[in-house]
Amino acid sequence: MSQYYEANGSNKGTVQEHDVVMRSRRLLDITGVKQVESFDNEEFLLETVMGFLAIRGQNLQMKNLDVDKGIVSIKGKVFDIVYLDEQHAEKAKGFFSKLFK
Repeated sequence: MSQYYEANGSNKGTVQEHDVVMRSRRLLDITGVKQVESFDNEEFLLETVMGFLAIRGQNLQMKNLDVDKGIVSIKGKVFDIVYLDEQHAEKAKGFFSKLFK
């Protein structure tokens, strides 16, 4: 977690940052991840501090996972990165839970 400071330096409280950094469309580093809902070699569904995030691609693999820091690294060819609203997130979670039972 990082600290949020106003320009004058006063501490406004602890806020976890959320960043998505892509390198050459082959490596994603994501911070602010609360949990990994589901993943396979074509799609990852992550719950972040900014909402649900779906990553779609080909040959996707989890390169790094640090649950304590909320960091996930994914490698593979990325086709699509999209934030899901509550309605779409529930449908996606329901679909994946049926697949993995």
